[in-house]
Amino acid sequence: MLLATLLFVLAVLAIYGLHRLLLLAHFSWQQASSSPFEESEHPLVCVQLPLFNERTVAARLIQAAAELDWPADRLQIQVLDDSTDDTRALVDAEVAALVRRGIDARVIRRADRTGFKAGALDAGMAETSADLFCVFDADFIPQPDFLESTVGRFADAKVGMVQARWGHLNRDESQLTRAQSTLLDGHFVVEHKVRFDRGLFFNFNGTAGIWRRKTIEEAGGWQHDTLTEDLDLSYRAQLAGWRFEYASDVVAPAEVPPDIAAFKSQQHRWAKGSVQVYKKLWRKILTSDVPLKVKLEALMHLTGNVGYPMVLLLALVIPLTLPLQHDIPMWIHLSALFACTMPVVLFYDSSQRVLGRSIGQRLRDVPTAMALGIGMSISQTRAVLEGLGKSTGEFVRTPKRGSVTAAEKTYKIGFSGLPGLELLLAAWSAWAVVQAIQLGLWGALPFLFLFLGGFAWVGILSLRERLS
Repeated sequence: MLLATLLFVLAVLAIYGLHRLLLLAHFSWQQASSSPFEESEHPLVCVQLPLFNERTVAARLIQAAAELDWPADRLQIQVLDDSTDDTRALVDAEVAALVRRGIDARVIRRADRTGFKAGALDAGMAETSADLFCVFDADFIPQPDFLESTVGRFADAKVGMVQARWGHLNRDESQLTRAQSTLLDGHFVVEHKVRFDRGLFFNFNGTAGIWRRKTIEEAGGWQHDTLTEDLDLSYRAQLAGWRFEYASDVVAPAEVPPDIAAFKSQQHRWAKGSVQVYKKLWRKILTSDVPLKVKLEALMHLTGNVGYPMVLLLALVIPLTLPLQHDIPMWIHLSALFACTMPVVLFYDSSQRVLGRSIGQRLRDVPTAMALGIGMSISQTRAVLEGLGKSTGEFVRTPKRGSVTAAEKTYKIGFSGLPGLELLLAAWSAWAVVQAIQLGLWGALPFLFLFLGGFAWVGILSLRERLS
């Protein structure tokens, strides 16, 4: 039974590992920039800035939006402020300053947060006649040429959305932020690029992208029955026949969560939301008239978080199966290494290599990114299981620190569950290391140390933050 469970888990992980290899086989980092367009062609663009209690970054975001290089009579700025704290006063002051400069800026507030971010974006749409909507979350700092570099792609009437690549303002703040940045790079550098190049579905990431009004309307509008309204609308729009463009040459700098509680909250929402979108749309995807390769990639994308419960199950089973390892044929060991582990290493290393990261940086950041993913498997498994339930849940925003470091001015987020629970898995993995040494299973040690390090790292960070 134990060996059967182990082989089942390895088989599932191998499917997703081989999928990464397939992505890498089609991966090319050739850049194609947008063609410049004439001034007379500038469309009216509404820049939407959804905020909720963002005192540490609100002013910075509004000021950056005001510096976008776009004709003043063709630019609107909407601050969609659902805040309940002193962010409201900061927003009002910044927007008033923009108005005095002759910029078309306004604050839109709702009586309640119905629909959370999706509801705010929908409310903003109703207040303007703009054809294009550019969205930035609070932790982003759009560069002045963002619109000039992306809007030209809408010259093709079939293009419904343009997504830019995320940059990382605080990548080198700590090993946690470096690992997070590496994980994000795998998504934006490899996954998005390959899916776009091959004509497959890919998604708007909730920020640093531009939507065509007609696309949103024909896809059914912003809906809030999932926690990832961006992923949901992306698939509905592409199923409706709209084409997306990925501007991999345009980088939008942003802040990654500087602490483990905020990172867990962010990843929980993304994982739970993606499962909810899968539940909502899998039948429409399978019965649509899109090519088979598009359907298969869409399902692999939306079910990708199944890897977390599989990794957790693997962590639980491995120590119990070590005495039985000699009963497993060598070809299975080698196949598991090739299909489950090497694709992950190559996937993240490729993203870092094309971005110009040195071999030393890659040797440091790729293993720690993998360890972070393993350490997150407990909280992410919970998110996947919640996503299978009936309740949508609450959209919990990720706290942003910005340039503020004083504890009394920053936002904190509470831990859900038991902080430091990962330390139990770390102890379990440590026992597996001892067993492997006693049994002479030297080849298993690198993987066991990765599990031990991942669970111990996330557990210690979680417990330390909670106690502080």
